[in-house]
Amino acid sequence: MNKNRFELHEERLATTDESGHRVYLYPEDVKGKWKDKRQLFFWFLIFLYMVVPWIHFKGKQIILLDIPKREFVFFGSTFYGHDAPMLVLVLLGFVFTLGFITSIWGRVWCGWACPQTVFIDAIYRKIERFIEGKARARKELDQAPWTLSKILKKSLKWTLYIIVSLHISHSFIGYFVGARELFSITLNPPAEHMHLFITMLVITGIIILDFGWFREQFCIIACPYGRFQSVMMDQSSLVVGYDAKRGEPRRSAEVPKENEGDCINCYHCVKVCPTGIDIRRGTQLECIACTNCIDACDEVMIKVGKPTGLIRYDSELGFEGKEKKTFHLRSAIYLTLIFAIATTFVFVLSKSADLRVTFLRGSHSPFQRIEREGNPDEIVNHYKLTFDYTGTAPINLSIRAVNSDLADKINIVMPQNPTFIKDGHTKGNVFFRFSQDVLDHGSLTFPVELIDVQENGIIKVIEKRDIKLVGPLE
Repeated sequence: MNKNRFELHEERLATTDESGHRVYLYPEDVKGKWKDKRQLFFWFLIFLYMVVPWIHFKGKQIILLDIPKREFVFFGSTFYGHDAPMLVLVLLGFVFTLGFITSIWGRVWCGWACPQTVFIDAIYRKIERFIEGKARARKELDQAPWTLSKILKKSLKWTLYIIVSLHISHSFIGYFVGARELFSITLNPPAEHMHLFITMLVITGIIILDFGWFREQFCIIACPYGRFQSVMMDQSSLVVGYDAKRGEPRRSAEVPKENEGDCINCYHCVKVCPTGIDIRRGTQLECIACTNCIDACDEVMIKVGKPTGLIRYDSELGFEGKEKKTFHLRSAIYLTLIFAIATTFVFVLSKSADLRVTFLRGSHSPFQRIEREGNPDEIVNHYKLTFDYTGTAPINLSIRAVNSDLADKINIVMPQNPTFIKDGHTKGNVFFRFSQDVLDHGSLTFPVELIDVQENGIIKVIEKRDIKLVGPLE
């Protein structure tokens, strides 16, 4: 058995011991150009995450996912629950865009944009290092018996974790409730919005558990993206890898000095890895492309007077010394699919009007018969209306017949006529009353116009519809 704690069996994770129990990692600090670039990008993403819910465009929050109302706002455009094809296109667009990025730049999402990586590296690890010290000090603190000093440090760390997690969870909820609305809600007692308060506590608890304790276990055990990457990547995709041709054989007592490669076997690349892998073993599922090993190795190479880049961004073909293609067949397929989805989305969006009216037949029988003494029985068809309006100017909506002959025979009754429609989702009712002799074999197609009755008396036709009216066959 190898006594070196970094030399593990190729099938064993660094985060588990021989019995399968978790081994806690204490990644060492690292400095370098990639770390600086990632930190700047992290804070840019955090700034966007915190600020976007407060931005309004065309009178609406720029991104709002109101699930109870089934109303979804993206950059001024509002979609509703019945706009499932539009939402599917958005989801597919995100999936294939991620596939395209992965096919070219590898797991850049994991190392540069995943919320797990962003918040842990930019905030939680900084809090931990500030309070408990560097990697060795943190490990010694965890292994030490409980003292007043240890209790104070752990309490302070987790208190700060809770404060940060509360901010993250409230910002997250702001995307679903509305940031301004949420701010007003937080000024009231929790009992007035108990369901939202409980939701906030659950989300905060999950964030604390994941970012504060579970950490790399989520990437290794729970995250599906690491499993998908093998489908999205090929030999031309960028990876964070080790140049074995240049580095091997590594420095050791068994290798003559004149035969040694550039790798001095210092394990600095392993010590800084947040998932505990040895990048020198090749591309691995647990690698999140965080570039810590690149900065760590470059620092060592500079100290020993050798060129940097022993560990670097490159493709598998590049590491083998073969010609690589930045844009290849897999990337072209993803880009074609993205273009097709975007074109379809724009086309469907251009065809959608500011006002969308849905006619749904009443939940009772398709028609009702009203008996009248001395007059023919009257048939009533009830329709429920839903109005989804994304415009800015209010509409006074009414319904009228297109066919003048039928207009005299069919009475259109709206409880609120005209129906006032403003921004958002509105409901209404309309009843069509007529005698049975109007029908042809129990049914009739009745053309109507949806009109906007403006204050100056001008009537604007919004659209035309054909309404199916039914009645008894006898």
